[in-house]
Amino acid sequence: MNSKSKGDCVEKSSTGNQFNDSENRKLAQLSEFVVNNKGTKMTTNQGVKVSDDEQSLKAGVRGPTLLEDFHLREKITHFDHERIPERVVHARGYAAHGEFELYKCMKKYTSAKFLQEDGKKTPIFIRYSNVVGSKGSVDTARDVRGFAIKFYTEEGNYDLVGNNIPVFFIQDAVKFPDLVHAIKPEPHNEIPQAASAHDTFWDFVATNQESAHMVMWLMSDRAIPTNFRKMDGFGVHTFRLVNDDGIAHFVKFHWKPLLGVHSLVWDEAQKIAGKDADFQRRDLWESIEHGNFVEYELGVQMIPEDKEFMFNFDILDATKLWPEEIVPVQKIGKLTLNRNVTNVFAETEQVAFHPGNVVPGIDFTNDPLLQGRLFSYLDTQLLRLGGPNFTEIPINRAVCPFHNNQRDGFSRQRIDEGQVSYHNNSLANNTPSTTSVEKGGFGHYAEKVEGRVIKARSDSFADHFSQARLFWNSMSPPEKQHIIEAFNFEVGKVNSRNVRQQIVDMFVNVDKGMATTIAEAVGVNPPTGEQVNVSASSPALSMEKTVYVPQTLKVGILIGSGFDGVEVREVVRSLRNQGVTVDVIGERLGTLIGKDGAKIIVNQTFETTAPVLHDSLYVVGGNADNQMKFNRDIIYYINESFMHYKPIGFAMSGMPYLRQSNAMVGPGIITASGNGEFSKAFLEAIAKQRFWKRNIYN
Repeated sequence: MNSKSKGDCVEKSSTGNQFNDSENRKLAQLSEFVVNNKGTKMTTNQGVKVSDDEQSLKAGVRGPTLLEDFHLREKITHFDHERIPERVVHARGYAAHGEFELYKCMKKYTSAKFLQEDGKKTPIFIRYSNVVGSKGSVDTARDVRGFAIKFYTEEGNYDLVGNNIPVFFIQDAVKFPDLVHAIKPEPHNEIPQAASAHDTFWDFVATNQESAHMVMWLMSDRAIPTNFRKMDGFGVHTFRLVNDDGIAHFVKFHWKPLLGVHSLVWDEAQKIAGKDADFQRRDLWESIEHGNFVEYELGVQMIPEDKEFMFNFDILDATKLWPEEIVPVQKIGKLTLNRNVTNVFAETEQVAFHPGNVVPGIDFTNDPLLQGRLFSYLDTQLLRLGGPNFTEIPINRAVCPFHNNQRDGFSRQRIDEGQVSYHNNSLANNTPSTTSVEKGGFGHYAEKVEGRVIKARSDSFADHFSQARLFWNSMSPPEKQHIIEAFNFEVGKVNSRNVRQQIVDMFVNVDKGMATTIAEAVGVNPPTGEQVNVSASSPALSMEKTVYVPQTLKVGILIGSGFDGVEVREVVRSLRNQGVTVDVIGERLGTLIGKDGAKIIVNQTFETTAPVLHDSLYVVGGNADNQMKFNRDIIYYINESFMHYKPIGFAMSGMPYLRQSNAMVGPGIITASGNGEFSKAFLEAIAKQRFWKRNIYN
């Protein structure tokens, strides 16, 4: 490999061979199991050619089916066993392949080899997921999103298992079953699906007030992301980075999307659930298929071991974050998703993540939530994937060689030679042999621990509200309003008046004005607690501070025949030049003719799509066979998009629809003026995505 040293680090290779070797190995590993059935002859699983796949074997044409039809038995038996248990949580997921490129050598902090060389690339597999709902639920539910990444490194697989929210509901894993039981559908009627808006969840919140901070995030716009490409990812737990000298730093991992962090509005999220339950997974699939590869930057927050106790929060408490203004995030690499899965079941459903899958240089801390998860994930996979050999499933296999004395079990695929399957041994010269820590073997950080064996929680974990207040204080006025509306909806769905009152009384510890407003909406007494006058904030927590770009956004063009070809052509060209996706929406599919003979192909009708499935509208109008319905559909699209604060552009021919709709000239309403500035102004509005000040016109 062509590289040269740069201090303790290695500069980027000019050839990138390390990534090519690793990636090619992973591709070969997966492609070895890929079968293309096109043009082949049907056989049984034993390779016997099938002569008839339409009729079962019978005694006469109307006689009974015979058991000796081995093809029938195999086909039906396989079908009967095709389903595996779905995940208890994170059941609804979607995944993609990609690569991680390191910007900055981290040798000073960790011995992990995939973090040692400037520009080094490592193949990855990512699975996004909803937490609460079943596999058949909807994408846009108010929920936490899983953000799990498997790095196929030269030292073994490393799994960074996280969420799109940096904190969690509980501090100790022993309460995890209780949390999940509470947030899942209630056991007596299995209602509601994929929702936290019910009695048992809010009863859990009221009686487990350590959840206050996480609930503030759950009620915020972060819980209804626009899509997977526009949400943060967090490792949640505190881990350790350990270097070659055994020096450790506490670390938290962050994924920052290059397109910024953006969310749906609640009414829009609910309607999308009905219009397209696969909205977010479809967006991911289509983005990658169209070459709009998904990109995030990896950031780390690091704290030296001797600074562990210098903060007013416990850095091992999973219900707390490290404010970026206090512990800055350092960008160290970029993740690019550039390949969709070949088979959802074989890859997305069978992939097994585990926070205990670490490589030398990355280690655990005494975070009590993390410690319990180290057991839970492995235990779950043994059930879901049929036994201990799930690591041999292609998507889970390490790209580096793996050797040990573990044998047998369900679905064993490797055929290990030799008579020896134990350690120590002399018959095989004590191989497979161990590797010393100095030569790359994994060694746990030698932390000194002392104390009595006790069931208790540190006093440093006792503060449940300071960071919930920090989050509230950091929100912009629209974000605060959305949080209140989310509480009103969720707590308003709770039947128990006592639980509703407990929630209001609990969240007065965050903000009395907020709690009082919620009390009025959900029909309980105003809170009696005092306002807590703590003004600390963290501007980095507000989504208002995010990136705004037009790339990959989707604009719906509402158009009929007789349109102005020159005007429309210029706008469409400008949009596509900036990476905006265009849907042409009309009365029916096919080609429309403009008044100057220009042609445009309609790829969506008013029935096959919906305004909630687009980020913006361009209203052209025109002629239609059923003009009354055509006009009514356009007005509906405008009103719906206006209500969701989206930008809307009007061509000269579309101006009558502006006057007939609920929209009016104001923020995000761009009208054609004939001076050539429309396209520029419209693109700027599209990039902004939402115009919250529009509510002054409602």
